[in-house]
Amino acid sequence: MRTPLLVVLGMLIAGAANAQHHHAPYAGQHGRDIKALSAEEVKQYMAGAGMGYARAAELNHFPGPMHALDLADPLNLSPEQRVAAEKLMAAHKAEARSIGAKLVEAERALDALFRSGKVTPDALELAVNRSAALQGAYRLSHLETHRRMRELMTAEQVRRYDELRGYAERSTK
Repeated sequence: MRTPLLVVLGMLIAGAANAQHHHAPYAGQHGRDIKALSAEEVKQYMAGAGMGYARAAELNHFPGPMHALDLADPLNLSPEQRVAAEKLMAAHKAEARSIGAKLVEAERALDALFRSGKVTPDALELAVNRSAALQGAYRLSHLETHRRMRELMTAEQVRRYDELRGYAERSTK
């Protein structure tokens, strides 16, 4: 039985499109202001957003203050706990925004280094290390905030937080 010519052509075109995608995964990103960061990533860093940097804490029973405050009523946070969490969150956001802005600028400098066409080993090492150090500081800020938030909560509140966030089985009590 012969395979219709249109089916064969369709398969070839689909295969070529798939191969093009695999060979050009960054297609369309060359027009970015900072090639290594999307506009959304820049926005998130500038806002001090979590971006998954605290996942190791969040998923290991170290609540984040923003979510704890969102769940303050079902967690039965005391007025003192709420005030402490709000202070922690405000201080963290200020720090994360500051680090995030520096990180965006470090990535902009790295991009400019390559755009210049004059990438020396020393300049590259310096630019990469600066960006990496800022990424580490950004992550540390988020993780430390979760560590500090857990100190403000009781074990029962942490258990309930995990349950409300979908990290633990709901109790039938």
